[in-house]
Amino acid sequence: MKDHFTPGEVAERFGLTLDTLRYYEREGLLRQVDRAPSGHRRYRADDVHLLGLIRCLRDTDMPIARLREFAELVRSGDHTITQRVQVLQTHLDLLERRIAELHDRQAAIQNKIDHYVTVLTEHAPRKVEETT
Repeated sequence: MKDHFTPGEVAERFGLTLDTLRYYEREGLLRQVDRAPSGHRRYRADDVHLLGLIRCLRDTDMPIARLREFAELVRSGDHTITQRVQVLQTHLDLLERRIAELHDRQAAIQNKIDHYVTVLTEHAPRKVEETT
């Protein structure tokens, strides 16, 4: 892995817009971004690695405040691993409950589809058989 990445490389890698990337910076999810001698922003490899996990957590609806807390724990060092596990476990528990809720809703929707298909089938015009 490279040592530094341009904003464009990072945005493309994670399917982000540059505005979203800057938003994550402003919200404290990434530490102060380095600058190349030319003044252009560049991201360290460890920031890119953290951003991968941040995207995963954000895509599973972890709030920004909780993401910020988690990112600060990561940047604080290995003595925070127990706390990081707690944050991730709490999020996983919430995610598992949400998935169960979605499965319940999926089943309800499928039941309604099945009902409507049955109604349509019962009320469909029948072909008249020809008699000779």
